[in-house]
Amino acid sequence: MHQHTVFRDLLESAAGPGLPEWPIVADALTLRTLEPGSTVFLQDVEHPFVYAVRKGLLKLSYLSEDGTEWIKSFAHEGRFFASIAALQPKGRTSFMATAIEASVIERLDYRLLVELSQRHLAWSHALHVMTLAFAARKEARERELLTLNAQGRYLAFCAAHPDLHRRVPQKDLARHLGVTPVGLNRIVMRLRRLGGGL
Repeated sequence: MHQHTVFRDLLESAAGPGLPEWPIVADALTLRTLEPGSTVFLQDVEHPFVYAVRKGLLKLSYLSEDGTEWIKSFAHEGRFFASIAALQPKGRTSFMATAIEASVIERLDYRLLVELSQRHLAWSHALHVMTLAFAARKEARERELLTLNAQGRYLAFCAAHPDLHRRVPQKDLARHLGVTPVGLNRIVMRLRRLGGGL
C-alpha cells in the first residue's frame, strides 16, 4: 500500500517529509472497514496497535464492572488513537473502541514504529511529537472534567469540535460529558432559549 495515507500525513506533519524506510511502514499498514457498532478492540486485551481514521467516527469507552459505559473521547477523520497502556510490553487495553458511523481506519503495529525510531532520529521525533499531541488532548480533557460544570463542558466540546457535536448521538455525547441524556437535553434546550444554542 504505497499510496496516500492518514498516517503518512500525521507522521510527516510531525517530523517533516521523507521519513526513512517509509515503504516498510506502507507495506505493514492495513485498512479496515467498519459498520456502525463494530468493535475495533475490546477493553483489557493485548493490542499493540495504533490507528488513524480515514473516514467516519468512533468512540473510545471505558466499561465499569457493572457494564456502565463512560466515553473518554471520539476519533474522527484525520485523528489517531490507541490505548497507550497496550503499547507497553505485555500491556493491555484500558478501554474499548467502537464505530459510531460507517468508518475506514488504518492500523499499524506500534512495535514497528519503535524499531524505526531506534534506527532513525526522524522517526523518534515523529513519535515524540505525536505522543505530546495525545498527552495535550488528555490534559485538556482532564481540565474540563475537573474545572467546568456540565454546561461548560458541553460548550467547550462544541467550540473545540464545531461539526462533530452534530454527528455524535446525544446519548454518547452525554456519556462523554458525564451527564445523563436527559440532563444534556436540558442544557441544550436552556442554551437555545438563551440564544446560545449551537
